[in-house]
Parts: sequence; C-alpha cells; structure tokens
Amino acid sequence: MKKTLAAMTISILFSTPVLAQSWLLTDAESGMDKGNWSISSQQLKLDGQPFSIEQKVLHGGKQEGTKVITLRSDNGLTIALSPSRGMDLLHVNGHGVRMGWDSPVDEVVNPAYINLESRNGLGWLDGFNEMMVRCGFEWTGHPVSKDGMLYTLHGKAGNTPASRVEIVVDDHAPHEIRIRGLLKEHTFKKANFSTWTELRYIPGSDSFTIHDELTNQSDYPQDYQIIYHSNFGTPILEKDARFIAPVKSVSPFNDYAKQGLKNWSTYDAPTRGFDEMVFNLMPLADAQGKTVAAVINSKGDKGAAIEFDTHQLPLLTLWKNTDTLKQGYVTGIEPGTNYAYPVTIEKEQGRVKQLQPGQTQAFTLTYTLLKDAQAVQKVEQRVKTLQGANAPQLEEKPLAVE
Repeated sequence: MKKTLAAMTISILFSTPVLAQSWLLTDAESGMDKGNWSISSQQLKLDGQPFSIEQKVLHGGKQEGTKVITLRSDNGLTIALSPSRGMDLLHVNGHGVRMGWDSPVDEVVNPAYINLESRNGLGWLDGFNEMMVRCGFEWTGHPVSKDGMLYTLHGKAGNTPASRVEIVVDDHAPHEIRIRGLLKEHTFKKANFSTWTELRYIPGSDSFTIHDELTNQSDYPQDYQIIYHSNFGTPILEKDARFIAPVKSVSPFNDYAKQGLKNWSTYDAPTRGFDEMVFNLMPLADAQGKTVAAVINSKGDKGAAIEFDTHQLPLLTLWKNTDTLKQGYVTGIEPGTNYAYPVTIEKEQGRVKQLQPGQTQAFTLTYTLLKDAQAVQKVEQRVKTLQGANAPQLEEKPLAVE
C-alpha cells in the first residue's frame, strides 16, 4: 500500500502519466543520508536497456566526505555527478568518447576545503574540474569588490551541497531516470534562492537533459545570473578541432582575445604559455528559441553538442584554454543569462536578470555525445540551417573593460 501511494505521489509531482519508483538519498530537514547506495534495472526487474545507479562517499585528501552518483547505461552513457558540489556533472563517457577534461585538480574536492575568497576571489578554482558546473545563481562572472563586498568567481552554486537528493525511475519503458537535487542559497538579508536541479536520462540514449528550476523564496525582488560552464578536453579537443554554433556576432572578451579573433572557432594543439581566450557570442535560434552549439574533433567523427533555449539563456560564451595537457587543455561552451564579466559590469550593461517574490525560472539544456560522423553531420546541418546566408559579424572591440 505504501509503495503504491508513493508511486502515485511521484506521478503527480512530476506531471507525468506513468508511475515511478523513488528513493530519497539525502534530506537535510530530517537529517537523513543513505551514504553508499546502489540500485539496478536487474534488481528492479525492469526490461529494456540495462542500467545501474550508485552513490559512493569518497574518502582521503580534500575529497573526504564528498558524494558521487554514477549512472551507468550498458549501451548508452555513464554519467557521474556530485551532490556535494552543486549536483554538477563530473564526466560523461560513452562509445569510447569522453565529455569532460583533465584538470590539475584531480580530486572531487569537498566544498568544506574551499575558501571562495582566497586569491582575491579566485578560490573557486581550487575545486574546478567538472564537465559541467553551474555558475550562479546569486551572481556569476569574474570576481569584483563593491561596497565592501567581494563577489567571488562564478558564485556559490557549484560549491553548495544539495540539501535533498532523490532518484526517480519510471516503472514503464523506456524507464526514464531522474536524479534531483535541491540547492539552497539562503543568506540573511541577502538572497533566498532554492533551485531544484534535475538530470533526466533514458537508458541507451546518447543524450541527457538538465532541467533546473530557480525560485526566489524571499519577499523582495532578487537579481540572478547563471552560466552553464560546460567543459571538454581530449579526445574531442585537439589540434584543428572546431567549435560550431549559429551566431549573429562574436566579440573578444578582452584585448588578449582580440589576437585570436580571426581564428575564434578553431583550436590549437596544447600550447605552452597560452593564456585563456574568451569570446562573447550572440546566438541565433529557431522560431521556438532553440539553438545548438558543439565542439567537434579534427576528423569530424566525434564531439559534444548542447541544445538550449535562448528565451531562458540568451547569451553564449566560448572559453578557449589550449594550454599544456598538465596545466589544463580545455574548452568551455557556456550558455548563460550573461557573459563572464564581473556582476557590476553585467548590471551596468543590462544583462542581469531579476526574479519577483515567489517567481520561478526554468532552464533546460540537452547534451548529446556525438559518437560518429553521422551524429556530427546532423548537428552541422542544423547549425548551417540556423545560420542561414549571413556569416557571423566579428566585432573587434570588447563589450567591456574589467
């Protein structure tokens, strides 16, 4: 009886016509945490594509106490995320292709060991190694001080442990899996944000969806920002790899990036002494506001693509960090509400959004691992269709100066 009622509750909660089974792994309100835990399609006696879900509590070094959830699909993707680190994605693998990168940060660092204010607000870098990290939500962008407050690099969400973590598996084929986490940015006299994050995955698929819902719980309007900092290294990133997206305009983030404006969409081999180059992009979209961006290897037979809604995330940042392999050879595709300038600049230039009391804003992105030339060509064709006959406009002047 209890199982039936729980299934009905989940069905109503997610507005889906199918029943589902759910497991609560963490709940701060009741002080509950399951620690090490696992389940599989075989244990659940589910037909269709086999899968397993496992949570592990890590030990040793700066990852002491960090939790990692790994979803494995035998014929699809293996996706690892950390409830301890903002429900962010650590890496995704499938068909011999990895979505992720090799950071010098080689542990899943517990936020308890990170001081965001160190190095004049760059402490966020002490834990940065994710495939996708949420930058936000109270603010994001480069650090800046104003009125006695230090706005640290890329906000707090990525170093906020989830207060509640749930696993939901549909009873009926294709057995969609949802991994949900509640992030709280609650500060007295400041932000009162609650964000439900959700990873959606159908076993056997080469795509997965991130669906987040940000709610302003306070009685006052509240500014917000979000950048989905999505990072890719080898084997996709290499010499002559390409970035593709339909864009109206491209501008350099700063004077250093102006040097690479002519070749903004192609990549070098690992290069000693290469500082990061960042480009501000204005994406083009279809009639529904949907667009896509991707990074593709030199042969055009593997890559990673991100589809997003420009009504929710109107801007796109391209981060090129083709330094040495040990230093961090990586590129970032970053859909967002804003660019990566400090929040003070973004507010001055009108790119900071606001939520009214009780208002909720959703963000939905779909990531696809491009496993072969056919998958790559499909995305390339979509980009060409959206780009149309007009080439991107290259603007030599940065939008702002830090």
